[in-house]
Amino acid sequence: MWGTLLAGIMARPWARRAVAIAFVALAVALFLLTLRKAGERAGRAAERLDLLERNDAIQRQMLDAAARRPRDRDALLERLRGGQF
Repeated sequence: MWGTLLAGIMARPWARRAVAIAFVALAVALFLLTLRKAGERAGRAAERLDLLERNDAIQRQMLDAAARRPRDRDALLERLRGGQF
């Protein structure tokens, strides 16, 4: 019964056009939602990259500072006496 009713409605040209328009609207809506999710993913990836770059810069500064530190107490005293700090 429902199949006959649906087939009768779909036989009309305006009904076929309405279904086609509904499918196009659904496809556009799904495409826009996918774009939004992709944008959010890209934003999170960019934020993660910025955080990694910042952490790398801080770690590089710490390694540079460790490379310039005095090796022992005598070297520390020499630097303090020489005014190099």
